[in-house]
Amino acid sequence: MTMNAAADTITKTAIVVVNTNFIAQSRAAKEAGRLANLLRNLNLNTLIIGEKGVGKLTLASNIVDANIVDGSDLNMVLNAISSNSVLIIRNFHKISNYIILKETLSKEPTRIIATASKKINESVADTFFGLKISIPPLSERPEDVQPLAQKFLQEAKELFMHESGEMDMDLTNIALNLSKNAYSLRRSVYIAFITAQFEEDDILVILEKFLSSKLGSGDDYRKLLHLFDVPMIRAGERRFGSQLAMSKNFGLNRNTLRKKISELHHFFENDKHKS
Repeated sequence: MTMNAAADTITKTAIVVVNTNFIAQSRAAKEAGRLANLLRNLNLNTLIIGEKGVGKLTLASNIVDANIVDGSDLNMVLNAISSNSVLIIRNFHKISNYIILKETLSKEPTRIIATASKKINESVADTFFGLKISIPPLSERPEDVQPLAQKFLQEAKELFMHESGEMDMDLTNIALNLSKNAYSLRRSVYIAFITAQFEEDDILVILEKFLSSKLGSGDDYRKLLHLFDVPMIRAGERRFGSQLAMSKNFGLNRNTLRKKISELHHFFENDKHKS
């Protein structure tokens, strides 16, 4: 089926509800989810493209319930094609020989749903796939961030055996890291969840273990003092809003505080809450 024919088929097919496993609040994610639902009933090879952590594999699994193989192992891919009528190939861009893959698929009626985090040559993509779905990074889908963060928060509660209502967190006040999409977002939510439960003794134990691995280089106290100063200053900026208010609440001379911030300026360059 050609790309145009596939598009015509999808246009004429009734839209169904998006599978809730794939977070879809943004326009781009909703469109990808709708296509995924429609593709369940179409015998169409599909390529899903996007950065790592944008939800490609989740979307592929919503289209078909199939075994998953990695494109970095061509022999495993070829063997899987011979023994499966439907197959998900992750990291399709790592396929080492597309000619052999094409020959194998010409002999086997295996449907392929593939994912790729790097661009694939257009002629190669057109050879294997009737449809391509592109998923933008989370930084371009702000509507999806909070629902996905809530999903990861629920995961954390279940993982650490907390009742769902036992601990409420306002994720809008947490610095959510989107640099690696869902991977970094999940990590930031998990860290926030765990640290929210820390008592003073827990923090002291963690610091002690960390510092133990760093001691012995000489001038240790001066080199490691920023581990207290940096979080203290960051917390003060968020809590009090200005260096004047910080100096009063810290019991420090304002010039002393300003000097300290200047010495540690490289830690604050990317902070959003500068005075």
